[in-house]
Amino acid sequence: MTFVGLTALQAQSPKIQFEEFDLDNGLHVILHEDHSTPIVAVSVMYHVGSKNEDPNLQGFAHFFEHLMFEGTKNIERGEYSRYVEKAGGTLNANTSSDRTYYYEILPSNQLELGLWLESERMLHAKVDSVGVNTQKKVVIEEKKQNYDNRPYGSLLIEMMKRAYEKHPYRWTTIGDPDHIRSASIQDFQDFYDEFYVPNNAVLTIAGDINKDEARSLAEKYFADIPRGPEDLYRPQVKEPVKQKQVRDTVYDNIQLPAVIQGYHIPALGTDDYYAVDMLASLLSEGQSSRLHRRLVDQEELAMQVMLMPMDMEDPGLALTFALPNVGVDPKKVEKVMDEEIQRVRNELISDRELEKLKNQVESQLVQQNSSISQRAVNMARKYTYFENTNLINTEIEKYQAVDKQDIKRVANKYFREDNRVVLYYLPESQKKSTSQLNK
Repeated sequence: MTFVGLTALQAQSPKIQFEEFDLDNGLHVILHEDHSTPIVAVSVMYHVGSKNEDPNLQGFAHFFEHLMFEGTKNIERGEYSRYVEKAGGTLNANTSSDRTYYYEILPSNQLELGLWLESERMLHAKVDSVGVNTQKKVVIEEKKQNYDNRPYGSLLIEMMKRAYEKHPYRWTTIGDPDHIRSASIQDFQDFYDEFYVPNNAVLTIAGDINKDEARSLAEKYFADIPRGPEDLYRPQVKEPVKQKQVRDTVYDNIQLPAVIQGYHIPALGTDDYYAVDMLASLLSEGQSSRLHRRLVDQEELAMQVMLMPMDMEDPGLALTFALPNVGVDPKKVEKVMDEEIQRVRNELISDRELEKLKNQVESQLVQQNSSISQRAVNMARKYTYFENTNLINTEIEKYQAVDKQDIKRVANKYFREDNRVVLYYLPESQKKSTSQLNK
């Protein structure tokens, strides 16, 4: 089997051209012109996620993802989405531990509409009793449906609260329903006033635009929005280095058990993160990956296995997840998972494997920037986290610099038993059986 060379793949991914500037109020603006389709993506990324929350008010970042669609001083309740839909566009938002992202995809002749809408919620969002009470019910119900009542839905919640003792990553974006219920209108207003400000945001305008016109419109709709506070809450908590493995069992409403391992890894953008990301691809990317070949194909111990580094602004986790086949002891699955990780710790990977990994990464980066909307979010993230929008073009060099020794080194540095949490998810019926045996 022959792999396409890196230089050939690079030829498929021309450099992404953009311009960027700051308004006097601190708003960073990125313009990307692409006339391949008559659409425009208007997006705003706020540098606020669940890690910026008060520990006693968990879930606010995600709550605002919903509340910001309620309406503004000049947009009636329930009308925000209708403006976009009537113009033939789509819109949505999402929240992570580190940022919140809002966007509209519109016909290019509706650029001004998108900018007006985003400027309205940056300056005039409604934080009132009707909207707050409505969205309290929505987000509490969302937690019930997507976390409490979904098989394995609590996985991330259970993992993070065991993996972190001090850092706010110890809670997830969905938050705490009790905190949301008890929060006051003033609590929400204070969060909005602190974080939803131009000097904490990146505005990206991408697609079928004229850059001079887009710049003029950005200034028209955003330049007069007052600058927010300079001392935004940025947690500087350093999670203590782990010295001991954490193991636990979670009983859930599931039919099949699962084995989950969470290894502490470095932050997104560090040299070691790129090596960890490539190690994860080696072990679980595709059917030819080491874990899939061994557990699924050769020994038929599991129906699914994956290793996923969480791309977090502060040091995060790499999660290994395996679903054993019916009747297979999870301990046997975990033993093989550990053996494959130990293999990487003991032996250098082959030249062929390294070449394949680098080509996989190159292909993935090309795919990640294949659409205007994807480019918009990726440029916003690069600036929000690193103040380096051009990382969208140069990140491949970080991966190319990783060698076989780096992969072995990070396997030994981070994929250690004393640096992980191991959870067994077992069916509720096994808990009952165990309880009866112990009586």
